[in-house]
Amino acid sequence: MESLKKVYKCILLLVGCILFYASSFAQNWDIDLLKKINPENPNSTLMRGLSGSSYPIGVVTPAALLAVGFIKKDKQLQYKGWQSAGALAIDIVLTAALKYTINRDRPAEKYPNEVFPYSNETDPSFPSTHTSVAFATATTLTLEFKKWYVAVPAYLWAAGVGYSRIYLGEHYPTDIIGGAVVGAGSAFLSEWLTKKILKPKK
Repeated sequence: MESLKKVYKCILLLVGCILFYASSFAQNWDIDLLKKINPENPNSTLMRGLSGSSYPIGVVTPAALLAVGFIKKDKQLQYKGWQSAGALAIDIVLTAALKYTINRDRPAEKYPNEVFPYSNETDPSFPSTHTSVAFATATTLTLEFKKWYVAVPAYLWAAGVGYSRIYLGEHYPTDIIGGAVVGAGSAFLSEWLTKKILKPKK
């Protein structure tokens, strides 16, 4: 329990530092970078596809690992599936808690004449849920399979999701950084918890 509390405190500390830096010193940098990336008509099919892929891939990954694991009666694959599902669950809870605790306005709410969102999302901005889910998935796959040809495309995809959220005018860059930290942290926390609870057999 003490280790769990330490991990949770570290995640909160990192996210807090990011938000403090953004609000106190780097708000101009944050919005300036957003305006450089976000066009007046953000209708790129690629960017919309990347953004929209986050939740489906985040859900399908643990579901597929568990399904194949149970069909093949493969305990290791089942373990990976539970670890992936745990990362997703932890990420969703942490991200939602941070969103409504910090309650940061969306960029278009604060800068209605300077930011052009693809859609009018109304939930709080920090951190980005799409990004946190993508990085939770990418980090989990990297921890589970430990192969460069898994890690590289997984993180490229996650980074693409984060970039797409800025391009679409939905988030500040610091929302993306916060989402990446929460997502990766959720994966590491899930790995630790899964080992404690399931104790995989080698």
